[in-house]
Amino acid sequence: MIPDPDALPAPAAAPPAMQRLAIHLTVNGAEHTLHIEPWVSLLDLLREHLHLTGTKKGCDHGQCGACTVLVDGERVLSCLTLGVMRAGCAVTTVEGLAALAPPADSTPPAPGTLALHPIQAAFVQHDALQCGYCTPGQLCSAVGLMNEGQARSADDVRELMSGNLCRCGAYPQIAAAVCQVALGVSPTPAPTRPAATARTAAA
Repeated sequence: MIPDPDALPAPAAAPPAMQRLAIHLTVNGAEHTLHIEPWVSLLDLLREHLHLTGTKKGCDHGQCGACTVLVDGERVLSCLTLGVMRAGCAVTTVEGLAALAPPADSTPPAPGTLALHPIQAAFVQHDALQCGYCTPGQLCSAVGLMNEGQARSADDVRELMSGNLCRCGAYPQIAAAVCQVALGVSPTPAPTRPAATARTAAA
């Protein structure tokens, strides 16, 4: 039998549905059980499943640091981490930073406002942000830096924070804020060049 060239092809069989995996994790002190696909990143889990949109999606390639969160106290690029890999872990996003501050170190909230982690208060004090898009990742990275305990100088702070980019260029203020909390000091400003002396022509 010759097939009819005008006949519509039979519909392709639908691919089998990918089975979702059940994971349990703690986010900002709250326990969650989620059913997610194996390819869902921790970043998308936080933003799309738990609606914690403070963590930002920047490059989505692990190069800008905007998606930095804390996993069991260590800073992690959530765009490069699968959600299923963090089952059983404790995740802290920028929304949960204030709860990490020791009571003696937390900034008393003004009426109608929320308490701040010391690093958040330092960012406000030093005006260490402009557009604010990178700020959640900067804050989480700074807390992770302090947990690591490897920063001994302002240069160490700058080096250990170098994975978090700020396209607005607020690096001096960010370094000052982190140094204030992590080291208890403000970084020494970079020396400036002396003003050029104007040349006068001989009469």
